[in-house]
Amino acid sequence: MTKNKTRANTKSPPRNTILHGDCLEHMAKLPPECVDLVFADPPYNLQLQQTLRRPNQSEVRSVDEDWDKFASLADYDRFTRDWLRAVRRVLSPDGALWVIGSYHNIFRIGAILQELDFWILNDVVWRKSNPMPNFRGRRFTNAHETLIWACRAKGSRYVFNYGSLKALNDDLQMRSDWYLPICNGHERLRDEDGVRVHPTQKPESLLYRIILGCSRPGQLVLDPFLGSGTTAVVARRLGRDWLGIESDSGYVAAARERLAATRPVAGDEIDLVAPVEKRDAPRVPFGLLLEHGLLRAGDMLSDPSGRIHARVRADGTLVARGVHGDVCGSIHQVGAAVQGVGACNGWNFWCVAPRNGRGDGAAAPVVLDVLRQRIRASREGSKAKG
Repeated sequence: MTKNKTRANTKSPPRNTILHGDCLEHMAKLPPECVDLVFADPPYNLQLQQTLRRPNQSEVRSVDEDWDKFASLADYDRFTRDWLRAVRRVLSPDGALWVIGSYHNIFRIGAILQELDFWILNDVVWRKSNPMPNFRGRRFTNAHETLIWACRAKGSRYVFNYGSLKALNDDLQMRSDWYLPICNGHERLRDEDGVRVHPTQKPESLLYRIILGCSRPGQLVLDPFLGSGTTAVVARRLGRDWLGIESDSGYVAAARERLAATRPVAGDEIDLVAPVEKRDAPRVPFGLLLEHGLLRAGDMLSDPSGRIHARVRADGTLVARGVHGDVCGSIHQVGAAVQGVGACNGWNFWCVAPRNGRGDGAAAPVVLDVLRQRIRASREGSKAKG
């Protein structure tokens, strides 16, 4: 998606700091439309009535903090509507919101999001690889939580770094079910007695996907329920600015300690955390491969299986025998024709045999996209020297 438009307000929000206090009060002081991405992990309103015990009768420490207690569902809905309205005011027109919850609250939040005219883009299921067992054996094990990804309006030009998430996922499209462990081991914050600092601390791997995929370096990420600081820590690691709001002084202290131990991205490293999307890369016409000597008129191209062939013409078109006879056209048109399909990305479909002088150093056929990347790299090198 394209970059956000310049905002009308001139007042700048605080950045890279934790605001201690009520999130509604602090968000009311922020300038409108100043935030690019929001991650919210609000109280779940779990309504736990009894003490949970393991089979050995040891007590399971559940969420029983006052901040998760509400007098009624109506009271919780009022709270949800208030903080979502506040988020909507500070979110940029092309900004986005992620909110996480369980079956106790996520459906209510989703309904209120739609009432407030947010546009839901996806729901994502965080499937936990190591969930807490169901000790009573009366229900299914709660092995997932649900995230809602939404933007301000249907036409918002939200950020989605598709290529970065695909690369993170071994070059496969990132799906909407994420198999990740809960926060434990060295990542789980504990006090001097070994007691966990925060009952619902989220794993950094979860926030890594969200911040990497839905923001750019230098953009502002807001967490109105910062807790132990996971959002701020990951944003700092990825070169994003962040702003956290937290009402509990103990959590604020824990988050500040984590942040002090987190190395920020150095200035000469910013390109390493920036998304690189193929659609943003400079366009390379197929004809440039001939002009640069990487291909010659008459070279034979094949599909990855080696069963389909086409010959390169001097003007950058291909000629091949298609499903309905001989066909001549671009690498995309001919690729589609020989397969009998409506569309084809010729850069990824066609391969060329290795040849001395091409510099590919390969024993197997080379995909055309590799040659395209070589031209892009040479252009970037020329710009750097200039």
